Amino acid sequence: MRIGIVNDLPLAAEVLRRAVVSAPEYEVAWIAANGRAAVEACRRDLPDLVLMDLVMPEMDGVEATRQIMSQTPCAILLVIASVDGNIPGVYEAMGHGALDAVDIPSVSRADDMSIQANVLLAKIATIGKLVGDGRSPRPGPSFPAPSGLTPPLVAIGASAGGPAAVASLLGGLPADFPAALVLVQHVDEKFVPGLAAWLGQHTALKVRPALEGDRPEVGTVLIAASADHLILTASGALAYTPEPIAYPYRPSVDVFFKSVARLWRGETIGVLLTGMGRDGAVGLKMLRDAHHHTIAQDKQSSAVYGMPKAAAALGAAVEILPLDLIPGRLTAAFGRSQ
Repeated sequence: MRIGIVNDLPLAAEVLRRAVVSAPEYEVAWIAANGRAAVEACRRDLPDLVLMDLVMPEMDGVEATRQIMSQTPCAILLVIASVDGNIPGVYEAMGHGALDAVDIPSVSRADDMSIQANVLLAKIATIGKLVGDGRSPRPGPSFPAPSGLTPPLVAIGASAGGPAAVASLLGGLPADFPAALVLVQHVDEKFVPGLAAWLGQHTALKVRPALEGDRPEVGTVLIAASADHLILTASGALAYTPEPIAYPYRPSVDVFFKSVARLWRGETIGVLLTGMGRDGAVGLKMLRDAHHHTIAQDKQSSAVYGMPKAAAALGAAVEILPLDLIPGRLTAAFGRSQ
């Protein structure tokens, strides 16, 4: 994998360079000292992955991510001094298409740097699987026959560009929206509490991480909150499972959508938003085949037209809509006017 590095501090850029070349399967494509240089470098020589800083002169990482994803899309991993200290910028950059965020390896102690470099390399390896994955996932866990009555449900899947897209969707729903909502967003589990709080600022609905044993409830958005996959059980409760283990998308939209298709008796709408790769396409098709309504975001409004494109190619979406029309469609479907 060819990797571009963006950081205005020479020492930090060198730390990242050493971390990248320590793995024989990776090489440094180029090093840019600021966001503007990174945008130009991507135009000249598009790498497989960009390691993007946030705070830089001339053009910061948020704007650089926006321009790269609109002009020469590629995978972007935010590598910054402190993820916890830059949460607003992290979510804004993810809204433009960045896939994940990680702290830059420290140079204070060699042992600490080695550990942190391994965390960075693990993130890079996961993104490499996402970028290169074109295969169908291995079969997920089996589910027993559905039982009991359930309320209406909106099942949402998103990846790159998802936080901003989900915020826009939720912000367009009324406070009395009469359905439960469950979101599977590709994001590191440690970011989920912050993501829930951030999304809660954009909607009148309740937003919180999904706990083992939770039941989807009307007027509440539950977010998959583990590196394991979120599923429904026969009782209608939510649970987490490590299966399928050898699958790069964690948590998987497909695994959740499939469990909904098999177990949810109530009215259901599946929504697949912006994202890199193919996760969610097969699950959305399964929802449609089970006679549920399905919606995929259109190309023009997607930060990354990967997952919705795969769904469209499979014929999984009953409707392909721009993001700004999806909230109204959901509201109308469940009998409420905005």
